[in-house]
Amino acid sequence: MKEYIYKINGNAYHVAIGEIEDNIAHVEVNGTIYEVEMEKTAKAVSKPVVRPVATATPAAPTAPVVKPAAPSTGKSGVKSPLPGVILDIKVNVGDTVKRGQVIIILEAMKMENNINADKDGKITAISVNKGDSVLEGTDLVIIE
Repeated sequence: MKEYIYKINGNAYHVAIGEIEDNIAHVEVNGTIYEVEMEKTAKAVSKPVVRPVATATPAAPTAPVVKPAAPSTGKSGVKSPLPGVILDIKVNVGDTVKRGQVIIILEAMKMENNINADKDGKITAISVNKGDSVLEGTDLVIIE
């Protein structure tokens, strides 16, 4: 039997934990006996480990695959870096912006985050409204 003394809101409690059968613990608090039902814990499922089989001959080094750059259309979307709520939109369609200029204020994790233009250009579309909830990667504005 394990015995403890707990102090809660200035009151001392003498707690003795007796037998534990399955998920029922026999507990005595200040002389009063209780049967406490504990949450059953899920048993961990072990996953088999897959290891690659060693080969007798070393593989020839492969040359890196180089993909040609996609042709630029001149338009790019400024994406939300994290999920949050749009607090303010600092630009309008047709505005000219400079790289690094604040275009949107996004609240995420109780903090205001400035979302900046990623290049110089003209705002051709605004995909969100004030108060909208957005997910990470959502296009906020299109700059051409």
